[in-house]
Amino acid sequence: MRTLYLITAFVVLLTVSVLGPRGRRFAKPPMDVFPEWAFPGMKYQPKLTQQTASAFFADGMSDRAPPPGTVPASFGPASQPIRSDNFRYLGKAPDGSWARGFPPSLKVDMKFIERGRDRFTIYCSPCHGALGDGNGVTRKYGMGATASYHDDRLRKMAEGEIFNTVTNGKGQMNPYGDKLAPADRWAVIAYVRALQRAQTGTAKDVPADHRAEIGMQ
Repeated sequence: MRTLYLITAFVVLLTVSVLGPRGRRFAKPPMDVFPEWAFPGMKYQPKLTQQTASAFFADGMSDRAPPPGTVPASFGPASQPIRSDNFRYLGKAPDGSWARGFPPSLKVDMKFIERGRDRFTIYCSPCHGALGDGNGVTRKYGMGATASYHDDRLRKMAEGEIFNTVTNGKGQMNPYGDKLAPADRWAVIAYVRALQRAQTGTAKDVPADHRAEIGMQ
C-alpha cells in the first residue's frame, strides 16, 4: 500500500512540475511535450484570423470571396429559402409527400437540360453510365450494384424523391448536396428523365413539325 502512495505522489509531483500550477504566469514558455522538431510543419502553422491584414494578397485582405461555382452550405443563412420553397430545396409537396414534376420557379427548357447533361457527365456517369443504365466505369472495378435509371421503380419515382437521393445520398451513393446547387440537381433530374424517355419513346412521340426529319409523313 505504501508503494501505491509513493507512486501516486510521484505522478502528481511530475505532472505539476511539467505543467505548472494552473493560472500561473511563466517568464519563459512552458515545456513543449511535442516539440516542433519532432513534427516539423505540423504543430505551428501560419494562419489568418477573420478581418486581419494579409501581405500575401494584393488588396491586403485575408477574407476572400468564394470561388465561382461554390455551393452554399445547407445551414445558416443559405438555408432560409428552404422555408419558403420546400419544393425547390427539399423536393417536398405542400402535404409533405415527395413532389412530382419540377419547381415552378425553374424553367425547364433545352438550356436547362443541357446544363443537367453537363453535371450528369461529371458527377453521375462514372457510376451510372452515359446512358443511365448502371454500366459506368466503376463497374469494371467491382461496383456491380449501381442502379439503372431505366428500372420501372425509378421511372415511376417522384422527382422530389430523386432530388432527395441526389442531395443526401442512399446506400453506397454519396450525397451530392455539397457539390451541386439545388437548381443543378433539378437539371440533372431533367436530363435523367430525358434519358428514360429516349429508351421508351416511339416515332409517334415526335412533334408533327419534326416528323419529316426522320422520314415520317
